[in-house]
Amino acid sequence: MDQRKFVLEQLKAHHLTVSTAESCTGGMIAAALTDLAGSSSVFVGGVVSYWTEIKHKVVGVSRETLDEFGAVSPQTAKEMAEGVRNIMGADLGVSVTGVAGPDSDERGNPVGCVYLALSDGKETHVYKPEHLGNDRESIRRGAVDFALKLLIAYCGR
Repeated sequence: MDQRKFVLEQLKAHHLTVSTAESCTGGMIAAALTDLAGSSSVFVGGVVSYWTEIKHKVVGVSRETLDEFGAVSPQTAKEMAEGVRNIMGADLGVSVTGVAGPDSDERGNPVGCVYLALSDGKETHVYKPEHLGNDRESIRRGAVDFALKLLIAYCGR
């Protein structure tokens, strides 16, 4: 079965809604979920926050977090997931921020450094997957795959 379809079925079975805040994936997680018919029953909405200022103004990441840790950090991923969940009124918030390349970011985070977070309003867990790929396309696809697996694992707990 298609992993995306399985995610949607699991979210429906558990009566959960999800929202996304994406940076380096540019909306690919939202697209993966909404490519399938019936996704509107579980997918509330998403924000592509490529610029740091959008992470702050729209998604709600604190200025202090961005100044101290930067846009690509576990702290920012955490606040993105919590912020988008709150803004959208969803049960779950999923976020991704990272460096897909071709160059490292202004803080020296290397290409392939990606953080994802999942928030359910009680807890927020942050993950740093390793070996998502060696190029921009594979890093971004790997991050989407990881996000879908996070949702499956959450529903299966």
